[in-house]
Amino acid sequence: MNDFLIRPATDADGDAIAGLIAAAFAEYEGCVFDRAAEFPELDAIASHFAARGGTIWVAEDGGTVIGSLGLFPMRDDAAPKGTMEVSKVYVARAARRRGVARALMATALAEATARDAPEVRLWTDSRFVDAHRFYEVSGFARVGAARECHDLSATWEYDYRCVLVGAVPLQPAMES
Repeated sequence: MNDFLIRPATDADGDAIAGLIAAAFAEYEGCVFDRAAEFPELDAIASHFAARGGTIWVAEDGGTVIGSLGLFPMRDDAAPKGTMEVSKVYVARAARRRGVARALMATALAEATARDAPEVRLWTDSRFVDAHRFYEVSGFARVGAARECHDLSATWEYDYRCVLVGAVPLQPAMES
């Protein structure tokens, strides 16, 4: 049984989510967290996701936000119609290995399934190796080439996809 609560985030959760992101970035050399320059959506995070037709959830333990995960419809003509995207997947270091990310992802995948999404996609920093393992265990496969983000952290991201409805399974990306 989980000792935390999953709930839709509110705009007031932006500071707590910013804290999760900043702490996660601090774990990796070269990851720079600049809220004003690269994360202005945190100032009204729930409204940001709602405006995109999505939701962001938080995991809360004793009134403290310990995790986040957002889901929204993709705006990519190359993606199958109805494809959803996951973002803002962060869990506080002290709360890891307690099923927080798993519960957040299950919530998002259930919502995507309820919306008849054929697949869910996400992009993840190439440095976040533990996250890659989590996504793969959650049913995602890495596909395609990495993309450069041209951000303050000089990020390269991997594309991950999870097929939900009657589609051909994806082939994992080849390691280079």
